[in-house]
Amino acid sequence: MRVRAKFKKCRRYGAPIFGKCASAKFAISEQKRKTTGPRRRTMITEYGKQLIEKQKLKFSYFLKEKKLKKYVFDAIDSENETFGEIYKSLETRLDNVIYRTGLAESRIMAKQIVGHGHILVNGRKLNVPSYAVKIGDKIAVREESKDRSIFQNLEKKDLIKLPNWLSFDYKKLEGEIKEYPKFEKGEFDFQQIIEFYTR
Repeated sequence: MRVRAKFKKCRRYGAPIFGKCASAKFAISEQKRKTTGPRRRTMITEYGKQLIEKQKLKFSYFLKEKKLKKYVFDAIDSENETFGEIYKSLETRLDNVIYRTGLAESRIMAKQIVGHGHILVNGRKLNVPSYAVKIGDKIAVREESKDRSIFQNLEKKDLIKLPNWLSFDYKKLEGEIKEYPKFEKGEFDFQQIIEFYTR
């Protein structure tokens, strides 16, 4: 997807769903756009708000519609708290775990790293980005992949603020799932997303 198209989606959904939208280039383009004059405002319906929230979540985690819908309905059918279950399903995806460690600068890149077979889970090579990790799972970069440029000079990553539920050693390129992620109210309105799918 071209940079301008990514910028357009970030504006539409009001969130930096692509890494490019966190750049200085995006900030400059936004500043220029705001100084070109007032734009016509349109009223957003309740359905429109729900759709925006759903799309924002879908693009942020780079999910297919069918997969996101499954996560939502599985959470609704679960005996556990619905928001927490949706959040756990998203955060415990293997591609997201790789993104959270800082081995990848974006979830798209993390998806590629997993898809190309660079990651081991409990000593076994896995190339399924949607694989759901569990407490106690050991995540590591394959020995044969450690000399690749993307995994070089990662010592400074020790400064990264890892989520509490995850540990990672940047010298050994291995880590562990310590606990399941706990839902905290953040950038996504899960209530709107649930209402979109159950309307």
